[in-house]
Amino acid sequence: MRLNADQLAASLTRGLAGMYLVSGDEPLLVGEAADAIRAAARAAGYADRTVFFIDRSFAWDELRHASHSLSLFAERRLFELRMPSGKPDKGAQQLAELAAQPPPDVVCLVVTDKLDKKASDAPWVRAVEKHGIWVPIWPVETAALPAWLRARAKQLRVDIEPAAAQLIVDRVEGNLLAAKQEIEKLSLLANGEPISADLVLRSVGDSARYDVFQLAEAAAAGDAARALRVLLGLKSEGVEPTLVLWALVRELRGLWQARERDRLRSTVRGSGWNLAATPSPRALSRLKKLPLARLLMQASHTDRVIKGLATGDAWSALTGLTGGLAGALQATADSGRVAG
Repeated sequence: MRLNADQLAASLTRGLAGMYLVSGDEPLLVGEAADAIRAAARAAGYADRTVFFIDRSFAWDELRHASHSLSLFAERRLFELRMPSGKPDKGAQQLAELAAQPPPDVVCLVVTDKLDKKASDAPWVRAVEKHGIWVPIWPVETAALPAWLRARAKQLRVDIEPAAAQLIVDRVEGNLLAAKQEIEKLSLLANGEPISADLVLRSVGDSARYDVFQLAEAAAAGDAARALRVLLGLKSEGVEPTLVLWALVRELRGLWQARERDRLRSTVRGSGWNLAATPSPRALSRLKKLPLARLLMQASHTDRVIKGLATGDAWSALTGLTGGLAGALQATADSGRVAG
């Protein structure tokens, strides 16, 4: 049987299979799935755990001997095979046999990296899928990360506001372990209250909390000198570029929504309102002059520079974006750099 990670817990409550295969290249999720299987095995009396590290030099007779011998310490045993390559080579037939006819006192857990199409079609993998349980772990897509964070927060009995979830996503850049640690820390700081963007920023440091907002507000208001001075201070203090970009994009979203409401003669807030700032009156007075579409494209390029997906310096790109929003610099069409 093939299960996704979300289905594994329910399956374990119904009883243990003779063999499990957990594969994937997302360490946090692979580790959690394996931990769940280990915990279920311990609860069912599989107290004797033996770990085998599978590489090219592994002696497969060692596994065969262990599977046919009686445990000296417990009636039930958990065999854990850590096989990063996902290619057992000479042991493929043995794994297929172990999946089809597991010893009555043994649960076998195989942990591998992501299996490509060829490896997924191997007879031993098909045997595990037919007779045991295969749990392929897939990375969480960026667009799905806010929902993933909300689910994690719910497990900790705390709510998280959409803007706070998006800010964490922007900061961790797809690192699920860092996101998990951030949520756990914030759940303690929240003291039973919903996790807000303000709380996320406070956890980074009060100077960053206030200054990134001041930067965005000054730039939106057209105060280029103050905005660039604050930006220089943020850089000297070692504030993360992603945090600075988040504040600028938040302000741009607020301006965009304000302009759309004016254009549509509506007071209805768009679906992305909770990710946007409320522009100041001075910023709203500049709406007709601001090239918001171009600035949002420049922000997207800046994000790529920060993540190393495009050439350039992160702080130079942020300077260009700040100056462009403040009206002091004109962005080029595609570079994210600026010309006076």
